[in-house]
Amino acid sequence: MTLLLSNARLVDPEAGTVTSGSLEISGGKIGRIVRNGEHVSAEVTIDCGGKVLAPGIVDLGVKVCEPGERHKESFRTAGRAAAAGGVTTMVTRPDTTPAIDSPEQLEFVARRAAQDASVNVRPMAALTKGRLGREMVEIGFLKDAGAVAFTDCDSVVADLKVFSRCLAYAGSLDALVIAHPQEPGLSSGTAATSGRFASLRGLPAVSPIAERIGLERDLALVEMTGSKYHADNLSTAAALPALERAKAAGLDVSAGVNVHHLTLNELDVGDYRTFFKVKPPLRSEEDRQSMVEAAASGLVDIICSMHTPQDEESKRRPFEEAASGAVGLETLLPAALRLYHGGAMELPRLFGALALNPARRLGLPSGRLAAGAPADLVLFDPDAPYVLDRSELQSKSRNTPFDGARLQGRVLRTWVGGREVYERA
Repeated sequence: MTLLLSNARLVDPEAGTVTSGSLEISGGKIGRIVRNGEHVSAEVTIDCGGKVLAPGIVDLGVKVCEPGERHKESFRTAGRAAAAGGVTTMVTRPDTTPAIDSPEQLEFVARRAAQDASVNVRPMAALTKGRLGREMVEIGFLKDAGAVAFTDCDSVVADLKVFSRCLAYAGSLDALVIAHPQEPGLSSGTAATSGRFASLRGLPAVSPIAERIGLERDLALVEMTGSKYHADNLSTAAALPALERAKAAGLDVSAGVNVHHLTLNELDVGDYRTFFKVKPPLRSEEDRQSMVEAAASGLVDIICSMHTPQDEESKRRPFEEAASGAVGLETLLPAALRLYHGGAMELPRLFGALALNPARRLGLPSGRLAAGAPADLVLFDPDAPYVLDRSELQSKSRNTPFDGARLQGRVLRTWVGGREVYERA
């Protein structure tokens, strides 16, 4: 079947353009871009009504709680949430119970995802066994089994000898290592960013320098081993000079930022609102603005949701004891559109960070509006205002800091491989 998506504003992050036209889809792939005035016949035509049509989001760092904590999130519910949020590819984390650290466990994840998820799922595997930082996993076997990257998530590999061996071996296999830059000693047991606000609230706090120390340590080892490296969740201005130097030196490094650190700051915690407790903790407004500028300039390559479901029992506790993390599959796009509406990023640059750059970093063919690319697409109205009600989210857990927030930007339809997986009622 040939499908024509007509009368759309086409966002092309590769070309850096927004143009009016139509998109022809055939065999699950983009056939061609049809400019206004050209005639094309198709078996099915959908009028996009002048709304924005863009590559589907590739969300790097999604936690789906299978195996071990299916009551928090399953592949079925995560897939529905992703489709409703315009996320067409979930790159899933291995911090499950148990950790995804063997080919057999990775195959289990792939099988469950194929059965239940309505969007693409590309799994990552642990870097060390059990994410304990002691023994390297079988990187070659896991890569052959489908792992797109290797990470211990927020469990920092403290042993430099172990981490350097992991980097060197991964580098020999052209495998990507993803790390969470923090100095583990300084950041252990903390719940907020050090400063006046944390002191007034009596919260155990960590200095932003802990992130800088962690990143500079990692980058020194990357320089030594020549490996491919991605810093998954930068959040402070203090870390950015080290990243800039590494890129200028030609190291194969990239970095990502969580949308919460682009749109919220430490003051949003208010009177111990645990839905705003994330890892790393929300930073100062100066740090937030620095991260926005870094994402807009391209120094920070990727914007992600870092979707981390937590149940009510984990969140409804004293702030220090509450679990960290927030769901974000459905709020990633409207939250990121705050940068567009605020004039910080144009749509092509924004979708470069949301779709094109993560796809390129992982060697995936998606994230583009080009002939032959997968027809993974999102149609949305960037100007539609609404107040978020967390009870309406598709995720099994609904721990969002945006509950009751005024957002602007509604996903209308989502396609994966040319198949519609979501239509807003």
